[in-house]
Amino acid sequence: MRITVKLFATLTRYTEGLFSGTPFEVELADGASLADLLERLKVPAEEVKITFVNGIIQPPEFTLQAGDEVGIFPPIAGG
Repeated sequence: MRITVKLFATLTRYTEGLFSGTPFEVELADGASLADLLERLKVPAEEVKITFVNGIIQPPEFTLQAGDEVGIFPPIAGG
């Protein structure tokens, strides 16, 4: 199945040449979870704070469907 992914802030270092929030497509096996996606992208789970699927916060065990849009955010600090 094919899904669309957007990585934000410091997580963009796990893609080549993409800016924060730039969508890209990923091919995954049917029944893959958000945790499987992170593994595929080589993004360590401890670097992820929030994952959205189709605009709704979901846990790592959430099962993805073809056509889903996933946003992945790291913990963000600021002042």
